[in-house]
Amino acid sequence: MKKNKLIWLLGIVMILGIFLVACGKGENASTSDDTKEPDNSTGTKEEISEELDDEQILNLVERAEIPSMDSVLADDAVSFNALNNVAEGLFRLNQDNIAIPAMAEGKPEVSEDGLTYTFKLRDAKWSDGTAVTANDFVFAWQRAVDPATGSTYGPYMMSGTIKNATEISAGSLDKSELGVEAKDDKTLVVSLVRPIPYFESLMAFGTFYPQKEEYVVAQGKNYASNSENLLSNGPFILKNWDGNGLSWTMEKNPEYWDADTVKLDTINVDVIKEASTSVNLYNNGEKDRVGLSGEFAMQYAGDKEVDQVLKPTVYYLKFNQERNGVKTPLSNVKLRKALAMSFNKQDLVDVVLANGSIPADFLVPTEFAYDENQQDFREVNGDMLPFNAEEAAKLWEEGMKEEGLTKLTLEYISGDTDLAKNMDAYLQSQMEKNLKGLTLNVKNVPFNVKLDLDAAQDYDIQSTGWAPDFQDPITFVDLFQSESSQNNMSFSNEKFDALLAKAKGELALDPPARWKALAEAEKIIVEEEAGIANMYQTGSMSLQKPYVHGIIAHPFTGDYSYKWAYISGKE
Repeated sequence: MKKNKLIWLLGIVMILGIFLVACGKGENASTSDDTKEPDNSTGTKEEISEELDDEQILNLVERAEIPSMDSVLADDAVSFNALNNVAEGLFRLNQDNIAIPAMAEGKPEVSEDGLTYTFKLRDAKWSDGTAVTANDFVFAWQRAVDPATGSTYGPYMMSGTIKNATEISAGSLDKSELGVEAKDDKTLVVSLVRPIPYFESLMAFGTFYPQKEEYVVAQGKNYASNSENLLSNGPFILKNWDGNGLSWTMEKNPEYWDADTVKLDTINVDVIKEASTSVNLYNNGEKDRVGLSGEFAMQYAGDKEVDQVLKPTVYYLKFNQERNGVKTPLSNVKLRKALAMSFNKQDLVDVVLANGSIPADFLVPTEFAYDENQQDFREVNGDMLPFNAEEAAKLWEEGMKEEGLTKLTLEYISGDTDLAKNMDAYLQSQMEKNLKGLTLNVKNVPFNVKLDLDAAQDYDIQSTGWAPDFQDPITFVDLFQSESSQNNMSFSNEKFDALLAKAKGELALDPPARWKALAEAEKIIVEEEAGIANMYQTGSMSLQKPYVHGIIAHPFTGDYSYKWAYISGKE
């Protein structure tokens, strides 16, 4: 999916047209455990006991095209899903969702003040056989934070974290001043602005992947435009991708440092936006795993081949307060609150989604972040702005009077999948029924178009979602800081910004006080200001063939890994 990212989350995202093909509980699912320490292993839980089939081919479905395979420019879940399998950073999430050394040969040396990290790189190669070096990280990170590049995640992830990143992204310092240095080919030194408790897990995120400078410069504008103009340093190599197509393959990377762990030879992926088509392909034996939603989730709920998991991904509506330089009616807090309380979230998850999702009267998901006493962050604020049609109608009437309106038409943009359309129809019916004088014009668009509209802030209401970038509440709350590149809706609150600044600064080494500040900030964006309207925390259902083993679902960075997947029992 931030948007895991890109959730967006951003960070995967079925409603956005980013389909999170999540694994379920059992052998294919994993839960994170912050009490465990990362080690130098490859993350293998146990030796494979089954006899491997001769043909190691996995056939999958995605619900959206890949927007970008440039790790610096990627800002959506589909792109990061693919990148997670063909690329690798200093750390990678293992089968237990613990960040372990990947391109780094071991844990870094950390200075006493927590501001300097020194990484030693392992002997690893790019898919062209050349060595992965410390300069590959320096080049990629500098490129990501350089405003001339146009990265959304680079400034977002690095500003206030890597030394001088804020100034570079603002154009007041050159990218060469970024706090990252290659002491030699195998030694990378990173200087931070502040102590970052979750820094190692951050190093597993796609924006921090390396890029080979010589190759990227030689490719120019063609870099990562298709699979022929891309290098890999991960378990697989992307093939047969033309940059816009509805299909691609991933083939085992023989140059990968841990290639012996990788059992799959080929992964075939087709973009199928119609749920019925995906299910038919699965039942016909053409696909090994497909996602379920709506009527199909209900139909197959008891099937022995169903995997289900609650993901730390939340979906919400963004309310744009300024469009084309002019304030919108959504700058009125009463109208925003009315919209947020006008639809029944329980019915949404039970009837429309029917995939194990739960109502989300919150921003930071449940069962995601815990304090030193193992208290779920969700327990601090509990639920906020729950469904209340009567109160919504009252606030709507008051807000409309304040704006001098009797009728209001709002444009609502969303994805173009069947699931998105079903959900949009439900929301439109609920809102128009409970809010007198409201007309909601629904605009279903391809995911790439939706990203462009968001970046241009050219919408009234937007359906979107976020998957975490690392395991900390700030990965959600920080989305709405005034200067965030992910804000794109003119939400601004001085107290909210001040709380985030304290959480990142003076409270960084005071976990209880930091926790309290982040909870207060969440309350401002969700309940006091209703800058967004939360909808649900996603549960994911998939049909998966019994001969498919070892696919790992992740709570952040790429949504799933195929490094440990294999086929056994199909033949």
